[in-house]
Amino acid sequence: MSAVIDHPGHGHQVHDDHAHGAPHGWRRWLYATNHKDIGTMYLLFSFTMFIIGGVLALIIRAELFQPGLQFVNPQMFNQLTTMHGLIMVFGAIMPAFVGFANWMIPLQIGAADMAFARMNNFSFWLLIPAAIMIVGSFFMPGGAPAAGWTLYAPLTLQMGPSMDAGIFALHILGASSIMGSINIVVTILNMRAPGMTLMKMPLFCWTWLITAYLLIAVMPVLAGAITMTLTDRHFGTHFFNPAGGGDPVMYQHIFWFFGHPEVYIMILPAFGIVSAIIPAFARKRLFGYTSMVYATASIAILSFIVWAHHMFTSGMPVTGQLFFMYATMLIAVPTGVKIFNWIATMWRGSMTFETPMLFAVGFIFVFTMGGFTGLILAMAPVDIQLHDTYYVVAHFHYVLVAGSLYAMFGGFYYWAPKWTGVMYSETRGKIHFWASLIFFNITFFPMHFLGLAGMPRRYADYPMQFTDFNMIATVGAFGFGLSQVYFFFFVVLPVMRGKGEPAPQQPWEGAEGLEWEVPSPAPFHTFETPPKLNLAATKIVG
Repeated sequence: MSAVIDHPGHGHQVHDDHAHGAPHGWRRWLYATNHKDIGTMYLLFSFTMFIIGGVLALIIRAELFQPGLQFVNPQMFNQLTTMHGLIMVFGAIMPAFVGFANWMIPLQIGAADMAFARMNNFSFWLLIPAAIMIVGSFFMPGGAPAAGWTLYAPLTLQMGPSMDAGIFALHILGASSIMGSINIVVTILNMRAPGMTLMKMPLFCWTWLITAYLLIAVMPVLAGAITMTLTDRHFGTHFFNPAGGGDPVMYQHIFWFFGHPEVYIMILPAFGIVSAIIPAFARKRLFGYTSMVYATASIAILSFIVWAHHMFTSGMPVTGQLFFMYATMLIAVPTGVKIFNWIATMWRGSMTFETPMLFAVGFIFVFTMGGFTGLILAMAPVDIQLHDTYYVVAHFHYVLVAGSLYAMFGGFYYWAPKWTGVMYSETRGKIHFWASLIFFNITFFPMHFLGLAGMPRRYADYPMQFTDFNMIATVGAFGFGLSQVYFFFFVVLPVMRGKGEPAPQQPWEGAEGLEWEVPSPAPFHTFETPPKLNLAATKIVG
């Protein structure tokens, strides 16, 4: 975004009078309609759920440290794997990106706030009862759902009452996502500053606009699938029950028609964050902005026609396998365009490696590895061998942990000075990065070998020959978990308390965009008068 403001000081005065100042105490948060407060609450909520989901993962890894049953029985193990997946996907990753959207989209497009401020409040507070229901399902009769995070029939038809609580919670989370998405779409399309055309928006806004459309399209599909499960359980229908003429494979088709776009819902905003960080620290414009926009849209469109690559072992005819195999490989093209553009942006740039840039470069490196293993799984004959093994677990954690999570960390380090008004400790940020990168690879790289050797996932026990790699993975997992505890106590808490060097208005020399035209910390109200963009002016850096 090359446009700069005619009057940098105009439109973001801090108001001290009671009508415009930030409210105080619990009312500020309960009744929050300010996009910054709601963004902060989303981020804190998602980090809380990330820790809960992480604790479940560490119990799983502790159980798998060596053969035999150490800590939990197989039924409890399946509850842990199911709840870890549901909590991480719906409670940690998705709300975190909505938090980034709430904070940054109005600042980046020069809007005073989100379009529907009260609906914004409602969409956040819906998360709390849903989270309580999901986490509380462990304490219901029969324990938590244990059907895997995909909630496949017929297992879901045999679960206890916690399954109903899980279905209800997913409905609430889906309603929250749809409201948040409508808010984002309307804000981006209707509230941009005068002179900011769609093709001059920061790429983060573009990726979120496309993501919001994906969410609006596919959350009702998930709602339909789990509602049919509910009626099968309680109202005598037989959608997925073969005894009454139903088909469990139909559930898989419906679920993955939601599930595959969902994968891109969790990665496209990460692409937007990385596309903001890399030009700032390479001190160059993003290479191929237009192609990046088209690549993002292409990924979103293609995501609707590849769902059955999750189902190669379900008895699909060869013609169907070929179609989904080729369609899946096609997605590698726009994804490759993005990787190429990021590398071309860095090529011969005046690069410095502050923590946000480290996470962005780490993202590219590890996400690309995850993408290649996905390409391998796209091949039907290979996938039939590797399906439901630890190779698949390694693949999607490389994409989601090293993808979504690294981008979020990078985004936090990049924008936290604007949010809090203080600089984080660069040394602590780098410790967090290197610990996360090293322990992540120690955890998940051995899983490729376990999968190739045939170790199935979701098993609480395994034969002796898999012991060594499982021990390495468990040690890595505990190291990775401790790295995130370090991040919270030694990076996040100090900046939230305002401890650190005061942040300048523009902490990064190469960063461009409207968010850097407001003071640090960003005032409670910004851009009450829309900024005027001087489209002729360009900022030349370095």
